[in-house]
Amino acid sequence: MEEVVINSGDTAWMLISTGLVVLMIPGLALFYGGMVRVKSVLNMMMMSFGALAVVFVLWIAFGFSMVFGDSVGGRGLIGDIGQFTFLNGLDNSTALIGTIPAAVFIAFQGIFAAITVALISGSIADRAKFGAWMVFAGIWATLVYFPVAHWVFAFGNKVGDTVTGVGYLASKGVQDFAGGTAVHINAGAAGLALAIILGKRIGWRKESMRPHSLPLVMLGAALLWFGWFGFNAGSSLAANGIAGLAFINTQVATAGALLGWIVTEKIRDGHATSLGAASGVVAGLVAITPACAAVNASGALAIGVIAGALCALSVGLKFKFGYDDSLDVVAVHLVGGIVGTVMIGFVGEEVGLFHGGGTDQLVNQIIGAA
Repeated sequence: MEEVVINSGDTAWMLISTGLVVLMIPGLALFYGGMVRVKSVLNMMMMSFGALAVVFVLWIAFGFSMVFGDSVGGRGLIGDIGQFTFLNGLDNSTALIGTIPAAVFIAFQGIFAAITVALISGSIADRAKFGAWMVFAGIWATLVYFPVAHWVFAFGNKVGDTVTGVGYLASKGVQDFAGGTAVHINAGAAGLALAIILGKRIGWRKESMRPHSLPLVMLGAALLWFGWFGFNAGSSLAANGIAGLAFINTQVATAGALLGWIVTEKIRDGHATSLGAASGVVAGLVAITPACAAVNASGALAIGVIAGALCALSVGLKFKFGYDDSLDVVAVHLVGGIVGTVMIGFVGEEVGLFHGGGTDQLVNQIIGAA
C-alpha cells in the first residue's frame, strides 16, 4: 500500500480555508449587529465572538473526540468522548487526515462548531444577557452540535493511526457536503426553540425595530460570502476538482438567491430592499452548503433561486405563528438548510430524481433533514 504523505498544496488550501471560515465570525457579528437596534449592537456582536471562544475551547477539550471519535456502541450516534480528549493520542505535527495534518483538520472543523452556535444568537436579539448566552452556547454545543455532527460528518476517518466509526446519517447515505443539516437546520431549529422559550421582545409588532445600520449588514453579508468559499470548497479537504466545483456552485447559487429574494420582495411589496439583498445572499450560501459538490451549475442556480424566494416568503411565518425570531434565523437557516438538503434528491448529479436517480436519494435527504 502506498504511504500517504502530507500534500503541501492541500495543506496550504486548508490553512487558507480555515482562515476564511474564521473571518465568517466577524462577518456574522457585523451582519447581526447591523440588523439590531443601537442599544443591542455590542451585545449582539459579542455573542458571535463569545461563541467562538467557548465552543472552540470545548472542541479541543472533548468536542473533536465526540464528533470524530469511535462511535459509542457502534450505533453512530455519538463519538467516544475520551478517545481524543485534549487531543491526547495525536501527534499533531505528524498525524494526518487524508493528505493534510490532523491539526489543520481539527482547527477547520472547530470553527464550524463555533459558527453553528453563533448563528443561533440572531433569533434572540434584544432579550438575552451575555453571560446566560455563554452558558447556553457551551451546553448546546455539547448536547446537540457534537452528537449531530457525528451523525453527519463521521465517515470512518483515518485519524493518525486510528480509523474511527461512521455516523448514523453518513451510514444511511445522506449527502451533506459542508453542513446543511448539522450546521444550518440544526441552528435554525435551535433558534426557533430558543425564541419560543424566551418569549417575545417588549414592544414586538408595536414598536419599530428597524436595523440601525444597513451598511454594516451589507458589509457583514459580503464577509460571509467571501468566507463561505472556505466553508464549502474547503470541505473537500484538498485543492482539487471537487473544491473547484464547490467554489463555482457556491457563487452561482448565492447570486441566484439574491435575485430570487429581491424579485420576491418586488412582487410582494412593490420594491426590493438592501436588507433583502443581504438576506438573500445568506440564504443562498446556506442552501448550497449541503449540495455544493453534488450538483452542476444549473442545479446550483435552481437551488439558489428557490431558496431565495422561499426564505423571503418564510419571514412572514413568525407573524403568522407568533414567535419572535428577531433576525430571521428560522426563515434563512432552517428553511434554507432544508431546501438545499432536500433539493439534492431532485437535482443531484446521477442520484437526483431529475437525473434518473430515482427516489432513493430523495428519501434519504428528507430523512436527513428531519
